[in-house]
Amino acid sequence: MEFTHKRTTLVTASLLLLLAISQGIYSALYTAEISFSRQVAWGLEALVFTLLVAFAGTAMVQAKNAQLGWSAIAFSAVLNIVQVSVGLTLFSTFGKVAGTVEGAQPLIGGVVSLSFMIYYAAKLLLGLAALVFGLSFIAKGGKAVGSLTALAGAVAMLANAILITCGRDGFLPSGVAGASGMIATLLLAICLFSLNRKAD
Repeated sequence: MEFTHKRTTLVTASLLLLLAISQGIYSALYTAEISFSRQVAWGLEALVFTLLVAFAGTAMVQAKNAQLGWSAIAFSAVLNIVQVSVGLTLFSTFGKVAGTVEGAQPLIGGVVSLSFMIYYAAKLLLGLAALVFGLSFIAKGGKAVGSLTALAGAVAMLANAILITCGRDGFLPSGVAGASGMIATLLLAICLFSLNRKAD
């Protein structure tokens, strides 16, 4: 089977939709304090991000326009792989060290801060992608979905830019960046599905 631009766009949109749904479920379980395996949840996300790098990267080189949006999706996936990897491999390791070695508590704080910095950068890039594709869809006549996607992208960019600049202990709650990024990802997926249908 040949992976045409339409097919890579469809797969990329499907992967983004899967990520938005999985992050929504993860957030709901975390908020409700329901126990679940982070290894499995984050491991599955890492797998999806890895596939997203390949398909968004392929779409980027195949595309005749909106390369900035494809680049933002591909590189956000790369950053998310790093972020999830830090969470899976270093959180527990440094947590154990911090719990047994006197004065080592700042270690886990530093690792968590690193992970969140990468997380915010990835969400900012997804916001940029949503803005680019939202504006592209508006230009093709999809004003409602395009406007919502572009707006969500701009909000996600702003929220995550604030947290990158001011830190997660600043005046904006970290959850705002995550929620805005998740909404932007969901609308980005819908927008890509819609753009793909218009390309028929």
